[in-house]
Amino acid sequence: MKISIIGTGYVGLVSGACFADVGNMVLCLDVDERKIEMLNAGRIPIFEPGLDALVTRNMGAGRIIFTASYDEAVAHADVIFLSVGTPADEDGRADLTHILSAARSIGQRMQRPTILVNKSTIPVGTADRVKSVIAKELGVRGVCIDFSVVSNPEFQKEGAAIQDFMRPDRIIVGSDNPEATRIMRHLYAPFSRNHEKLVEMDVRSAELTKYGANAMLATRISFMNELANLAETLGADIEQVRRGIGSDPRIGPDFLYAGMGYGGSCFPKDVRALLKTSADHGLNLRILKAIEAVNASQKNILFKKITQFFNGIDQLAGKTIAIWGLSFKPDTDDVREAPSLALISQLFAANCRVQAYDPVASNEAKHVLVGEHGEARCQELLRMVNSAAAAVEGADVLAIATEWKEFRSPDFSFLAGTLRHRAIFDGRNMYDPEFVASFGLAYHSIGRPVPVGQQ
Repeated sequence: MKISIIGTGYVGLVSGACFADVGNMVLCLDVDERKIEMLNAGRIPIFEPGLDALVTRNMGAGRIIFTASYDEAVAHADVIFLSVGTPADEDGRADLTHILSAARSIGQRMQRPTILVNKSTIPVGTADRVKSVIAKELGVRGVCIDFSVVSNPEFQKEGAAIQDFMRPDRIIVGSDNPEATRIMRHLYAPFSRNHEKLVEMDVRSAELTKYGANAMLATRISFMNELANLAETLGADIEQVRRGIGSDPRIGPDFLYAGMGYGGSCFPKDVRALLKTSADHGLNLRILKAIEAVNASQKNILFKKITQFFNGIDQLAGKTIAIWGLSFKPDTDDVREAPSLALISQLFAANCRVQAYDPVASNEAKHVLVGEHGEARCQELLRMVNSAAAAVEGADVLAIATEWKEFRSPDFSFLAGTLRHRAIFDGRNMYDPEFVASFGLAYHSIGRPVPVGQQ
């Protein structure tokens, strides 16, 4: 089948490469000509494990091509996927500028019956707006062409996006056109060979399903962070509590890890957008408000622990804090709303120096921090290094903000001999407290008692 993908971000590029890998002819469009030049030169503008090899293989086979031309994209496709960004605007609403602009461009060029698929995360009712925009452009041209707008939200985790696409646990298709549904079922058949994974529903329900799923996952994270703070106060261990809770099959073990709060491109934006949608319709979603408030507070947790360790914020000036991990989660270079950046901003405000290391996200993080704090401030207080060991050289304490695999088994003897104040602040509960303490290191984690002798 001939497919065009509008947008070559995480969702669009992964979707296009995976569709191409099962034999479809895919054309990916992006209005950013620099990005298209990179892709045509074989360079991937984002970090996603396995994506470079997947794209290279399908480019070599002639199954995926890249363009900045809407004329080419619309002429090529029987099915067009809209995978453009929907960032939050100033009041929390999803900004639909890009998706409606794409719809307008398609309506101006459409020559034959086409299925448009909303793959972006969009508020309920967006499909109707896309349909209206296209119909208006067809009317201006004085032509009548059949088209359908389908909602097919993505459920791809950054860092595991290819696996999630190739082996989905569900494929949501919202459609009011039986023929469009039939074609979508055919398109996704290679990804649901073991058992039926496609779930049909109406368009508005599909649009709400994506927001509801992300809000539910954010709820679990914020709930566990609240419980972790209580556990720490009561002398309980949230890791033991997590295992006990997660063993209940009605709950399950996923997304029950306490930490520094959630970040990324999805959960923060989608919770706010859902809150705004509910407010626009006169509803007060109190649980969602609490989720967001808890998450904002949890991003302060490691800074509070560091401040307490040094007996007050006035004692922090001039200290050097090593930070391991900058991306909002492992296996991605995405630092959008990452807890690490909140911690660094607080350390800057206290006039601390920061030595940070991340396997892939250092450049992205530095770009964001320079934008927020200025080049001069970052030159004064921030040093990005090329290894975990380099980050702790000359540092007073270590803070862990992302649970990358390479941080799982560090040389604790080296850390004890290198960190001036011999202390680790673990925002991801990566280590056994008693084991770390056996090396003479003070160990402060989330929702767990401080080891005996360190109180």
